[in-house]
Amino acid sequence: MLLIHPPVSKPCEPPAGLATLAGALRRHGIPCMLLDANIEGILSLLGGQGRDNDTWTRRAYSHLASNLAALEQWDAYTNIGRYTRAVTEITRILQVVTLPYGSTLGLANFTDQARSPLSSADLLQASEMPEKNVFYHYFQQRLPAVLEQENPSIVGFSLNYLSQALIAFAMIGYVKKLSPAMKIMLGGGLVTSWLQRLDWRNPFAGLVDAMVAGPGERPLLALAGIQAADDSSLPDYDPVRGAPYFSPGRVLPYSVSLGCYWGRCSFCPEKTENRGYRCSTSQDVLHDLKALIARENPSLVHLLDNALSPSLLAALAACPLRVPWYGFARFTSHLTDLDFCRELKRSGCTMLQIGLESGDQGVLDALQKGIDLTEAGEVLKNLKMAGIATYVYLLFGTPPETYARAQKTLDFILDHRDCLDFLNLAIFNLPSGSLDARELDTYDFYDGDLCLYKGFVHPHGWHRKLVRRFLDKEFRRHPAIAPILRRDPPVFTSNHAPFFVMAHGEYIRNRKGGSSSCQKGFPRKGR
Repeated sequence: MLLIHPPVSKPCEPPAGLATLAGALRRHGIPCMLLDANIEGILSLLGGQGRDNDTWTRRAYSHLASNLAALEQWDAYTNIGRYTRAVTEITRILQVVTLPYGSTLGLANFTDQARSPLSSADLLQASEMPEKNVFYHYFQQRLPAVLEQENPSIVGFSLNYLSQALIAFAMIGYVKKLSPAMKIMLGGGLVTSWLQRLDWRNPFAGLVDAMVAGPGERPLLALAGIQAADDSSLPDYDPVRGAPYFSPGRVLPYSVSLGCYWGRCSFCPEKTENRGYRCSTSQDVLHDLKALIARENPSLVHLLDNALSPSLLAALAACPLRVPWYGFARFTSHLTDLDFCRELKRSGCTMLQIGLESGDQGVLDALQKGIDLTEAGEVLKNLKMAGIATYVYLLFGTPPETYARAQKTLDFILDHRDCLDFLNLAIFNLPSGSLDARELDTYDFYDGDLCLYKGFVHPHGWHRKLVRRFLDKEFRRHPAIAPILRRDPPVFTSNHAPFFVMAHGEYIRNRKGGSSSCQKGFPRKGR
């Protein structure tokens, strides 16, 4: 089997989903190859030449080698200005290269002026005309050689983000032109969301042979004639070990669970899609993590869960990983214990991502967040005292919010600004199949039969234009909040934020043993 991670997503760590599939397949003796076409495709475009008839573009090309090297080295993560310049100039080159194709490309996004990833007709059109895609020259050179060498019976694509959809279908169309009888399998988070829609009708029959919702291990094994009673296995990162990801050290992404242990937030897509919660025991998680760490020697572990359960946090605190790690957590009573937070820090916890959403208790209660603001404030103070950075998410424009309630969020952030390291601001999108969507006056948010969200008439008149004005004029410009927002690494955001925390701490000086790539940067093969 050939498993492909298509462009475009943040090229800073290996694709965890495909590594998990590769581990399950190889455990049962099924040969497979994992192709990270995302990092390869981006580097291929950067190695080309676009129009450089303006000063900015010429400067970006002249700095390309040093900018790529900077993202692999710790010095850039001690200086947000140097880091931002590197990311901005690399992005400029990608934009220039894609201009003749009528598309816009960045390190984490892709848009096409002529086609939309929300339209199945446009995705099918992308598959029929792969030569119109900006990555065509890359996969025209790469895929024939891989298909000849591996001779797979199945090619699987992992489709998680809208930014991947048009490119993935262009690649599917190209594979079909090379080998019309090739079986194509499609899975990933975005595909799961499509399949969970109540009105889903498969528009890709004849092009895609199988589409998988949720974990793909058992469906892939079944296609190989294996009915596995136990699909658990360690992810296999061998095929992408040494790949030139844009980070100053190896990142080990790992999923502890599927779904969310809380699972009650009214706006959560997973609740809308009726996804269950499944989690390994804490003992098994620690065993697997330590085995992976010994094998991969990472500089950072990225725990991918929607929320790390209190029991797992307790297990991590009691049995340190001995390597920095970060992930999502909820505001829970465990974190109101300062000693427990200090134990988490000693376990390697570098940063916690936490969804606060609102600083108004009424909004939180209406959203069923299960957060008490007094407790949340105490948690933020404890994490600060323990030395654990926080990346806090806020969500504006939800149905129960008003301008006055948004002001309360501003007040809460101001009251706790000394405890906040990073902030992420988002405007609410209404999931099409949610309970709220049935109770609100809704309309089509975007054109396209694959759209997962609805626009809605806000019950309190707090519509998106007013929310944007509040954020732009009052929230982002507040002199106490603007410096926090400026710390957020552009494009890579929370994926690179831990590196800034680590680079400003004792990590680089005190790290003993392991790979020297932490200080010298990750070697880029073939450059």
